[in-house]
Amino acid sequence: MPVLVASDLDRTLIYSSAALALTMPDARAPRLLCVEVHESKPLSYMTETAAQLLTDLADTAVFVPTTTRTRKQYLRINLPGPAPTYAICANGGHLLVDGVTDADWHAAVTARLADECAPLAEVQEHLLRTADPVWVRKHRVAEDLFAYLVVERELLSEEWVKELAAWAETRGWTVSLQGRKIYAVPKPLTKSAAVREVARRTGADLTLAAGDSLLDADLLLAADRGWRPGHGELADVAWTAPQISALPERGVLAGERIVREFLRATRKPA
Repeated sequence: MPVLVASDLDRTLIYSSAALALTMPDARAPRLLCVEVHESKPLSYMTETAAQLLTDLADTAVFVPTTTRTRKQYLRINLPGPAPTYAICANGGHLLVDGVTDADWHAAVTARLADECAPLAEVQEHLLRTADPVWVRKHRVAEDLFAYLVVERELLSEEWVKELAAWAETRGWTVSLQGRKIYAVPKPLTKSAAVREVARRTGADLTLAAGDSLLDADLLLAADRGWRPGHGELADVAWTAPQISALPERGVLAGERIVREFLRATRKPA
């Protein structure tokens, strides 16, 4: 039976230059591989060692990139190794099969959101009305499924984030702060639901997962084993669960450690 490895991408496997956390002397810094270019500029990296480990992982597991990114944002990433057969985008709103959206899955997700959550337009209007232009740089809607803001983190009002989370909670939405982005996402829109569907299709009897943000908590809880890095929302609140390993590494070296743990677990499943 195949092993399924579902991993978040940003600040879990791949890292922007601002998130690398290279605290060692320059001469001891790891060699980096650029895995994403945006507007002709390098954007995301992993260590060369992590890249080789991820290539090796394809021989022992079904690797499923599992991201809150839109399809367009995901498809500009060029991960090492063979192209994954399955990928999960928009926090579970889109299940890609060989790079193409599974229309039936997407229709089922949107129907559930319509039944269980306040409409996206209401949430978007609230964000536009209450967010302070002093610290907001961009308002965005992703795939007509959820909304997010790009902010100046040092100017952001933490009290506003708490108030937004409380407001969203009563409407069936959740709020997550990741780097310079504040996400408002419908609660039923989850990575875990899409991962369970991939497990059903592949017949996987062991699921491994990794993630760093509150939006990854459901993914980690749905896995047989999971890992989180020493940075991110989950680390900030010391979140854990019986099957979750909290790693001490931060930044791009945490990404390398996570792939190493995936590979070790697929070779000797627990």
